Amino acid sequence: MEAKDCNGNLLKDGDTVSVIKDLKVRGSSSVIKRGTVAKNIRLTEDPEEIDCRIDKVAMVLKTCFVKKA
Repeated sequence: MEAKDCNGNLLKDGDTVSVIKDLKVRGSSSVIKRGTVAKNIRLTEDPEEIDCRIDKVAMVLKTCFVKKA
């Protein structure tokens, strides 16, 4: 399975991505701002999701909301 960012670029383990729009965090009152960078991403079994760490918090993001940096 191939994971692709919002522009159609292929993603792989260890890539750096940035968020393209403000995202509300479920279960919290915080927001991930547009332009936030996530380094060292990990691909999951689902090609539409990636694991990453933002501000020392582990998160799962949809690939449609990130672009390869």
